[in-house]
Amino acid sequence: MRGIFGLGLAIVLGACAAAAQPSVSPSVSVDGRTSMAQGAAGLAGAWVVDLSTEPNVPYTKPMLLTLAADHSVTGSFYESDIIAGRWKTDRGRTCVSFRTTDGVGAYHTAACLIGDHVEGQTWAEARGFLFNWNAVRG
Repeated sequence: MRGIFGLGLAIVLGACAAAAQPSVSPSVSVDGRTSMAQGAAGLAGAWVVDLSTEPNVPYTKPMLLTLAADHSVTGSFYESDIIAGRWKTDRGRTCVSFRTTDGVGAYHTAACLIGDHVEGQTWAEARGFLFNWNAVRG
């Protein structure tokens, strides 16, 4: 009788312990890092990129990111089509890297989702400059 009671108690306690465990969303890993699905959803969409060089003179351009399951990126940046883009979620952040062109030369861009905004940089190969920028949802 004791054995049956002990077994029943163990089953009930086990069920209670399982119910008390925090649930883990399929979009967040057990260690709390952002998963690929959540990161892609967070970074995909329309953004307004702040390219201002003077504090009181706003200069913004649109960025549209479509992140596919095969880790490719399409869309546009600075009103130019994205060429050969890739994205990845790793080390707790989701980032993209892609190339655009203005007809004169290539622009290489890399950017990461940081909280609710994007921080990035663009290297204008033909023009010889590197530009750091931020973007907010558009």
